[in-house]
Amino acid sequence: MSENTNTTEDAGAAVDGGAGVALAARGLHVRFGAARAVDGVELVVGAGEIVALVGESGCGKTTLARALLGLVRPAGGTVEHGPGPLVRTRAGLKEFRRHVQLVLQDPTGSLNPRHTVYEAVAEGLRVHRVEGDEETRVADALSRAGLRPPERFFLRYPHELSGGQRQRVVIAGALVLEPDVLVADEPVSSLDASVRGEILALLLRLRGELGLSVLVVTHDLGLAWNIADRVAVMYLGRIVETGPAADVLLAPRHPYTRALLSVVPEIGRMRPILLTGEAPDPSRIPAGCRFRPRCPAYADGLPAEVSTLCETRSPAVLPAGGGHHAACHLTDRTGPPEPTGPPEPAAVTDPPGLADPAALTDPPGLAGR
Repeated sequence: MSENTNTTEDAGAAVDGGAGVALAARGLHVRFGAARAVDGVELVVGAGEIVALVGESGCGKTTLARALLGLVRPAGGTVEHGPGPLVRTRAGLKEFRRHVQLVLQDPTGSLNPRHTVYEAVAEGLRVHRVEGDEETRVADALSRAGLRPPERFFLRYPHELSGGQRQRVVIAGALVLEPDVLVADEPVSSLDASVRGEILALLLRLRGELGLSVLVVTHDLGLAWNIADRVAVMYLGRIVETGPAADVLLAPRHPYTRALLSVVPEIGRMRPILLTGEAPDPSRIPAGCRFRPRCPAYADGLPAEVSTLCETRSPAVLPAGGGHHAACHLTDRTGPPEPTGPPEPAAVTDPPGLADPAALTDPPGLAGR
């Protein structure tokens, strides 16, 4: 897990007081017809903080990320960047997107095969009409992304690069605009195991060097353990558990989080928890707790008063503060379970010192891989 100069208490104070907030969803709703893809979400990424947004496919995490990027207009609630809400005029969105940049999971699809590396990285500068020495800015962004010497890559095309190098070009294209927030959607899922740890190490190093805030969207709880300061677990359009990464991943309070953790490969952890029932459908959200139809605890039998709550009352929307919270009627009654030990990343080879940004360095010959 990453080390950060921002403590959990600091993050919580920033959220509650409105100071030090890099990017936030405030009561955010996104609907596609009858589908409530994002349903009243409160989420904050603090200044200089890495937050992992985790959950199964279809849980709404990518839609939430797109709403936070201003790519989807919410049906309700607001997106905040820095001191105030996102201004949804053409000029406001353009200015916002200079400061909040997206890194997609598929670098091949993100890059125009007809553009050189130089053109790909310089594109943002030209769109935003950034003044100054373009070549110097492009070279600096490539160097920060670990492609050194940068001039070696200027005239190369995406098909001439490895998968890891292409992802670094995508990251350089975001860095060239000097943003304060990166939203990384499954940033290593398409990469070979041998380079996944290198990209995670790069994101940690960039946070340390540039003070970037990062929202990482992922289904991989092992990745979240390695990189995140805080974790937000999403199910069927809502955050169902949130808190410091160590708290959420060592002592999960929500049955859904425990089920996700149970299948992370690690000898000696809990037995895998099989989630039965239909996959979540945002157009058919059940009454009461939205996780109830698949909840192992509910299926095993609960005290009558708890079962009634699960069937009739939706748990409250979680606050965006820095504490450890779970939207679960059972946890409200019983408290959190005992710590179970850290998860291991799934198919990620971490370079030495991954948990310590100060110790992160690119392996020898990295630019040539």
